[in-house]
Amino acid sequence: MYARFKVLGMAMMVAGLLFVGVGGYTYTKTQEGADSLQAFSAAQDVKLSYNDQGQLTDRGETAEAEEILRLLAEDWDYAVVDSDLDPNDPLVNTATEYMYQMATIAFHVLNGTQKVTVADHTDYKDQHFMPGEVEFAVAGRYWTQFDRANPVEGKARELAWSGTAHGLIAELGVGAVTASTMQIGFGVAALSATLGATFVLLGAGLVWAGRRAS
Repeated sequence: MYARFKVLGMAMMVAGLLFVGVGGYTYTKTQEGADSLQAFSAAQDVKLSYNDQGQLTDRGETAEAEEILRLLAEDWDYAVVDSDLDPNDPLVNTATEYMYQMATIAFHVLNGTQKVTVADHTDYKDQHFMPGEVEFAVAGRYWTQFDRANPVEGKARELAWSGTAHGLIAELGVGAVTASTMQIGFGVAALSATLGATFVLLGAGLVWAGRRAS
């Protein structure tokens, strides 16, 4: 009987050590990714703004920062992690900070106005557009929500949602996903190491129990 307990216990210990090894490897590779993301963030040197009370601000205003957070949390349904928004570490290098910066760009686009120049008199859907400059309010429109056939809206869309805006949002999205993936990686590493340690402990317990029974 002891021999069977010993074999089973040793097998569990070996499996446990393998899990610990996988956890260690996962942690190492995830840490490499996290270090790379940190270096990339530091090279870009994009920082959030806080006032003297440690409150998040946008263009010096806490009210606008709150509106941006509301866009992020309510309109985009993103789970904001408050601890990621640290006034002592304003560098944009966490998932929430990347998403906040993305929301900042979107917020100003969505609430901005664009000056569109109409070159020639144009009739469109019973509307008459005369030559001259027209100020157009984006009024919360995303890229797909403009009538691009409209001589004013079509041009306003290109001005508001420019290639720069799209490029920055795409880059920040990659940063947010990468940062979130790093967190998952650390979680998997911890889970694997914990499971491995449990197997080792249980295996050692079987070996000990078998010896006592004999």
